[in-house]
Amino acid sequence: MNIIDALKKYVPVNIREEKDREMMLRFLENEKDCLLRENLAGHITVSPWVVNKDRTKTLFCYHNIYNSWSWLGGHADGESDLISVAFREAKEETGISPELLSEEIFSIEILPVLGHMKKGEYVPSHIHYNFTFLFEADEHEDTAVNPEENSAVKWIALDDIEKMSTEPWMVENIYKKLIEKTK
Repeated sequence: MNIIDALKKYVPVNIREEKDREMMLRFLENEKDCLLRENLAGHITVSPWVVNKDRTKTLFCYHNIYNSWSWLGGHADGESDLISVAFREAKEETGISPELLSEEIFSIEILPVLGHMKKGEYVPSHIHYNFTFLFEADEHEDTAVNPEENSAVKWIALDDIEKMSTEPWMVENIYKKLIEKTK
């Protein structure tokens, strides 16, 4: 299924997702280079929401750029198979290969990214049009840090995310929604 069809099929869970879905569809339909980070206004990103078998924990990393515990994810980098991107990001950021629970989109988000330095280069502020997919993994499986992206990987109880993350906007607008959908 192509990205636009999958997004049209997606049923928003709240007004934020309804508005984000409309904006994401317009972006996808009007931006030829939406899958490339070279599109400095914004681009497609993908997040694997990895939960344990009991649905009580999720796999987070300590993100170097944001200096916070955060979910996994990254740029599509030209790849239109967003599930493959989600698998790639989980493997790159944590060393694990989780099991996909559904090919349906689990959640959508429009995420503002503030300007920052990456690999000695300035990246201007832009928008991430993010697609999240639900995965499961064994919380006892060995994980690995990716020093280019993070400095730690850890299973965090869903109820502790608010205490662990230093990004209030993400907690309030994204993580709480994902936690509710997980339960």
